Amino acid sequence: MSGAAAGGAAGGSASASAAACSVGGNVGAGDGVAGRLPSRVLELVFSYLDLKDLFSCALVCKHWNQSFLAEENNDVWRSLCARSLGDEALRSDILCNLPTYKGKLQAFQHALSSSDCSRNVYVKKNGFTLHRNPIAQSTDGARGKIGFSEGRHAWEVWWEGPLGTVAVIGLATKRAPMQCQGYVALLGSDDQSWGWNLVDNNLLHNGEVNGSFPQCNNAPKYQIGERIRVILDMEDKTLAFERGYEFLGIAFRSLPKACLYPAVSAVYGNTEVTMVYLGKPLDG
Repeated sequence: MSGAAAGGAAGGSASASAAACSVGGNVGAGDGVAGRLPSRVLELVFSYLDLKDLFSCALVCKHWNQSFLAEENNDVWRSLCARSLGDEALRSDILCNLPTYKGKLQAFQHALSSSDCSRNVYVKKNGFTLHRNPIAQSTDGARGKIGFSEGRHAWEVWWEGPLGTVAVIGLATKRAPMQCQGYVALLGSDDQSWGWNLVDNNLLHNGEVNGSFPQCNNAPKYQIGERIRVILDMEDKTLAFERGYEFLGIAFRSLPKACLYPAVSAVYGNTEVTMVYLGKPLDG
C-alpha cells in the first residue's frame, strides 16, 4: 500500500471509527467498527494521524485509549515522535526528563511559540530553544504555544548563554507585550505578567518589585545551564519554583482567573533560552 493510500485509509478508518465510538455506545466491549478492527489495523491508522488528532482519539473512544494510546511508549507515539521532533531534540539531553514518546510530544506541543514572540528572537530547529538576536536597546520575550486556565502544570527553563542585566521567567497573558525598548524586566512590567529576574532575584509584577526570591539569606545566583522548574497551580492560583529538585517556595499568589502562558524575556545578544513542558507536577 502506498503512503498516500495508507493515509487515505487512515483518514477514512479514523472517521468511521470515531462515528462508531460516539454513536455505538460501549465500544470497549467490542461493539461498533472500532471494536472489530484488528489491533494491527488500528495501530497503522493511528500511525498516520497528527498529534492533535491522536489526543482527540484518546478522548473520543475508551477502547482506543486503553488499547493503544494510554501506552506512552508504543509504536504509535514513537512514529509520531520521529515525524514531529527534530533529530537535535531527540538526540540531545533537552528532553532527558521525559522518558516517554508521548511526553516528548506533549512538550513539543507546549513549547515556546515561534509566532507569539518578539521579532528579535526565533525558535531554533530543535523546537524548544529560543535564540535572541544581537539587537541593541531592546528587551525581547516569547510565550508558550498553550496557556492554562485550570489544572496544575510544570515546565523547566534554562539559559544557555549569558544572562545580561535582566533575565526573567514567569507568566504572561495574551495582552502582555513581548518586546519593548531598552533593557528592562519585561515580564512583570505590567499587570498582565509575573516574573522572577534571575539576575537580581527580584519578583516583579505590575511594574513593581514584589520582594526577593527565594526568601533566604544569601540566596545563590543562577548558574548558566541550571534548570529551573516552574510550577503553576491554577486551582490554588499560585506560581512556585524549584531548583535542583529543591522547592524554593511560592513566588506569586492570587493569580487571576485567566489564561496564563509560560513566558521568558531576555536582553543579551545571542543568548539562548530553552523551555520544556513536563506535565502535571508530582506531589511531594
